[in-house]
Amino acid sequence: MNDCRLTLDEIEYWLRQEDPSRLDLLWMRADQTRRQNVGDAVHLRGLIEISNYCSRRCRYCGLNIENRHLQRYRMTADEIFTCVEKAVEFGYGTVVLQAGEDYGIKTEWLADIVRRIKKQTSLALTLSLGERPIEDLIAWRKAGADRYLLRFETSDKALYERIHPSVANRPGRFELLTVLAQLGFEVGSGVMVGIPGQSFRSLAEDTALFGRLDLDMIGIGPFISNPLTPLGSGELIPSIDSAEQVPNTDLMTCKAVALARLVCPQANIPSTTALATINPDSGRELGLTRGANVVMPNLTPLCYRTLYEIYPGKACLNETADGYNGCLQARIESIGRTIGFGSGGRIRKSDE
Repeated sequence: MNDCRLTLDEIEYWLRQEDPSRLDLLWMRADQTRRQNVGDAVHLRGLIEISNYCSRRCRYCGLNIENRHLQRYRMTADEIFTCVEKAVEFGYGTVVLQAGEDYGIKTEWLADIVRRIKKQTSLALTLSLGERPIEDLIAWRKAGADRYLLRFETSDKALYERIHPSVANRPGRFELLTVLAQLGFEVGSGVMVGIPGQSFRSLAEDTALFGRLDLDMIGIGPFISNPLTPLGSGELIPSIDSAEQVPNTDLMTCKAVALARLVCPQANIPSTTALATINPDSGRELGLTRGANVVMPNLTPLCYRTLYEIYPGKACLNETADGYNGCLQARIESIGRTIGFGSGGRIRKSDE
């Protein structure tokens, strides 16, 4: 098993593998590759969910514009900066401003916030705001944003179109990922594991694509159904053999994380909230021992956090940042890892 030289067939083999003794080899190789390339530090990215408005109609997401049951919010600049100050207080190296694809977030308004954060703190800044126009991305990069996360969810064109109604006259996600790299952002993307209709071959192709894109960040989480969406309610019935359907389990998610580490050894890979949601007892730790090196504690005020409901029952939904921070440090140290300091950006071999 040779890290980034894994073939498509080898990736699919490991995704289908169920033998615990064989999987132990995958976990060991992923953990070794993580240690050799990014070290033992776990970098903390303070997540701030600044708006739950969204203009899209994605068939799995509770934020989609057709969900009339969701109370919408958009944080003020001062509310956002209060959360940023918490990140500084806790010693985080990065904050992540995340929202639905919300065009109520005006370009210059956000650029002002980016400039304020970069001027008043030493934090790295990641944006995750959907498929915004290229002009917006240019403005935010010039203002000082360091990273942009845009998950492609699946590279299977037919499956993508089934769960993401198209938007006319807009660049696609892969085009935008290229633009983001050209603008000098550290670029992140990723997928959901176990989307209804997702085959093992499809997920293997996604994993191989991580390597071809040479991603700086890779986010992988299990599909969690939202009953207020067409996929969650069963309205969209996939036409796929049940033996080919990827399960949305913690085990399958960990396989995808481990393989992502092998094809992109230097990438920053979080152990996601979604993984911790489907396995509250040890999901976070499993991700970290099987290739991940990042955790994203939620700094969103509690009054808004419960409204950012992409899926229900999100892990650590009602914990205060103070309490969660102490718990998180203890859990990281319990697996022999340390909290990372600084921005925790990707270090390429050519930079060492």
